[in-house]
Amino acid sequence: MKKLSTIAAGTLAIILFIAHGLSASAQIRLPRLVRDSMVLQRDAYINVWGWASGRERISLQFNGHSYRTTADSKGNWLIRLAPARAGGPYTMNISGRNKITLHDILVGDVWLCSGQSNMVHQMKLHSVRYQDEIDRANYPEIRQFWIPTLTDLRGPRNDLPEGTWRSANPVDVLEFSAVAYFFAKDIHERYHIPIGLINASVGGSPIEAWTSEEGLEAFPDLEKAVQRNKDTSYVNSFRHSNAGDHMFRDKDKGLSGPIPWYDPDYVPKGWRQIAIPGYWEDQGIKDLDGSVWYRKEIDVPASMAGRPAKVFLGRIVDEDFLYINGRLVGNTTYMYPQRRYAVPAGLLKPGKNLIVVRVINHFGKGGFVPDKPYSLIAGDDTIDLKGYWQYKVGEVFASHRSFGGAGSFTAQNQPAALYNAMLAPLTVYTIKGFLWYQGEANTGRAAEYARLQPAMIADWRSKWKEGDIPFLFVQLPGFGDYSYLPSESAWAGLREAQAKSLSVPNTAMAAAIDLGEWNDLHPDRKKEVGDRLALAACKMAYGGNVVGSGPICRSFTTEEHKIILRFDDTGSGLVTNDGEDPQEFAIAGADKRFVWANARIEDGKVIVWSDEVKDPKYVRYAWADDPVNPNLYNKEGLPAAPFRIGE
Repeated sequence: MKKLSTIAAGTLAIILFIAHGLSASAQIRLPRLVRDSMVLQRDAYINVWGWASGRERISLQFNGHSYRTTADSKGNWLIRLAPARAGGPYTMNISGRNKITLHDILVGDVWLCSGQSNMVHQMKLHSVRYQDEIDRANYPEIRQFWIPTLTDLRGPRNDLPEGTWRSANPVDVLEFSAVAYFFAKDIHERYHIPIGLINASVGGSPIEAWTSEEGLEAFPDLEKAVQRNKDTSYVNSFRHSNAGDHMFRDKDKGLSGPIPWYDPDYVPKGWRQIAIPGYWEDQGIKDLDGSVWYRKEIDVPASMAGRPAKVFLGRIVDEDFLYINGRLVGNTTYMYPQRRYAVPAGLLKPGKNLIVVRVINHFGKGGFVPDKPYSLIAGDDTIDLKGYWQYKVGEVFASHRSFGGAGSFTAQNQPAALYNAMLAPLTVYTIKGFLWYQGEANTGRAAEYARLQPAMIADWRSKWKEGDIPFLFVQLPGFGDYSYLPSESAWAGLREAQAKSLSVPNTAMAAAIDLGEWNDLHPDRKKEVGDRLALAACKMAYGGNVVGSGPICRSFTTEEHKIILRFDDTGSGLVTNDGEDPQEFAIAGADKRFVWANARIEDGKVIVWSDEVKDPKYVRYAWADDPVNPNLYNKEGLPAAPFRIGE
């Protein structure tokens, strides 16, 4: 009898466990985006959705209204809330077999922010320029929902694995996209409404990764890649191939010896002199991919010793490890972020201190980017770190190593991969419009981009099912070496491709040609970008009586030996920002041999000519990767967008 009772008890326990599991699975579950502190879209039907057991009855109370629905046979449910005015905070109660209460909900305007690294770049990465803005951030009605990098090659997901809504305060604002924050701050201060930012951005990502499979149907090669990537054996074959690359690498001598090269007890032998900043390929090291160690002894005064400090190491291509007095202080794994490392109190000592930097470069030139800050700062004291250091090669990568080459596979760069994981789960959430800052990853493919961006705009609008909601985008800033002769330019071609999307209804472009840095893909001046996007939004999305754009060339005519250019968005009139005649105009005849042209502003137009071209057919403005002096503006202080005509 005891044995039978034991079996019966065990069976009962199993039944209760299963019943508990069924009960738990039947509970209402909400998507990650629908949670405490969210911002809901004002003056529009608001979608709230989730999952429950099949045919479960759901009730919802919000802002004095009650709603009811029944989940479908698979447990999916959706309730559309009546349009509400801006306000809050509110509480939302959702009930079925369980009850969920959401707190601190605001109603305002929600903007989806997407693109690559310049939309990613958080306030913390620009804290030197914007420390006062960070300290003064006290905007509980500006909130961001940050989405981590996610990919899916198989198809659209229905939810996110994580994420929370955070408000703009001096701590949480550090994680806000700088461009998106300044945009939101402008709109919030102008219209006094809550602003929600949903940020789905990934550094280095191409536009096709953000477009759905359906949105890529007109691009056979990309559509073919989408289908091919659904084969897991195909994708895994690349992963296996890439993993094998490390077999061809030697061990770093700076780490494999009895004393590592960063240790103060290490006695350097055979080290050579090299200048910082600068690339090692420009200083006597030929075509080296691998690791190079830099070391320098500095004298630290007593006033700096023992105190917390900061080290600015500009930018380094590609990876770096910073050691001070034998201790690892900072590490960055890719080339683009500026190196700004905190030195803990007590590490610096009076007198000699050892600084060692291990730099790893995978392809191209390696080393320290010129024209950036290189210094050690403690309190009011600064030690300049530029000048001659000692160097020694620690590791040489084999020449057949295929880093990033044809044999590599990066999921985030694949068509539809980011859309599936990071955007598809958001398409039910009601929004005001889109902010887009991307293009660097597509330079060199301008003709395709001119088709891809309108296709993506149409794709997103079809997925959100809210009509032609605003799409605001940033035209690429200047980047790269200055060219003092008229030349071809992949970046200029991409800017032109971006501008062609202005033919799509309810789009606007923020020109940023004057905000770039020749040596930094991530220019520091993010506030101006956000401000210009906000002006475009005021004009388009809010009906404001503002000038929302810089001058955009509309048409041209030829008179005698001159070309007359006419512009839209001239505001109060055309000007140059330096009081000189307009610069960066080039002109050509039928042979397309461009020469620099004279230009002047006259009666709201720009007259362009050159004595070298008697029958002008073509003209370009700021047609370069990084034009030297693009000085044409409207009186409202917004720059003219680069362009070419006659092509």
